[in-house]
Amino acid sequence: MLKVVAMNRIAATLRKILEARNVRVAAFALACVAIVCAAQTPPASFDSFAVPSGSAPHDVAPSPDGTVWFTAQARGSAGRLDPRSGKIDSIALGSGSAPHGVIVGPDQAAWITDGGQNAIVRVDSKTLAVTRFPLPKDRPNANLNTAVFDKQGHLWFTGQSGIYGELDPKRGTMRVFDAPDGAGPYGICVTPDGGLYFASLAGSYLGHIDPATGAAQVIEPPTPDQGARRVWSDSQGRVWVSEWNAGGVGMFDPSTQRWREWRLPGDKPHAYAIFVDDHDIVWLSEWSANALVRFDPHTERFDVLPLPRDHANVRQMMGRAGEVWLSESATDHLVRYPSRAAKN
Repeated sequence: MLKVVAMNRIAATLRKILEARNVRVAAFALACVAIVCAAQTPPASFDSFAVPSGSAPHDVAPSPDGTVWFTAQARGSAGRLDPRSGKIDSIALGSGSAPHGVIVGPDQAAWITDGGQNAIVRVDSKTLAVTRFPLPKDRPNANLNTAVFDKQGHLWFTGQSGIYGELDPKRGTMRVFDAPDGAGPYGICVTPDGGLYFASLAGSYLGHIDPATGAAQVIEPPTPDQGARRVWSDSQGRVWVSEWNAGGVGMFDPSTQRWREWRLPGDKPHAYAIFVDDHDIVWLSEWSANALVRFDPHTERFDVLPLPRDHANVRQMMGRAGEVWLSESATDHLVRYPSRAAKN
């Protein structure tokens, strides 16, 4: 109400000034109006959504239908949040479940890498029915991590124990491969032209998978032992990597076979999750500063946005148009940030 009254008074005064044709004073009044409007406009902020206590949400995946999936790793279940109503569906995944990653597939179902069950798990978006695709018996304790769908509708996944694999959901067939240098495969992504890449945290390299043979080529980043953790492709097919040990972000361009790297701001940064939005802006979760970090590749500028709760431990981020979603694994919250509100 006070804002409305103040604006009405300024408008009335401005009309009188304009009627008197006092241009200088009118310009000053217009500047005052702009200042008042700016002072009354609240800054962009995070939207927080509490999930069931003890969930320890590891990964998060917004769906095109407006809901948001997450893995409740500590509860052995999957969750689906409707941000419009705040309603949360909890789906038990089975005995011994410890879900890690979650993505939304072409069928709109949630696809989960379940380390506890050593299986890929599908949760139907309509019926919430659970279907399991166990790894072969000769591949126990894979420590399943992250998954992505390729252009043929096949799901590719990683396991930190030293494997990566492919699931054909229609046939129910699975291939599992040994990763170069053993343990480490973590994040995985697909480029617009169908290229498959994974990051090896323990191996500190980027792996390029040949989908036909399953063989992986090791691509070494410039910084040794940088701790490549998660990966994401931009619209140009460049692969962005969060460098956990080095506290940086790396970019590999397959078209030129060249790397670039940038160190995040702050003291001893640790970059965990990474996501590239539909405008090719790069977003990272930085654990040392407990912040969401925005990186604009065009200006090479970093913006550090402190998270709403201390020690959030954001392990994964994904987004959809105008939104970045984060999972605060240590606080039992999902967080939404309006990415369009950030400074361009």
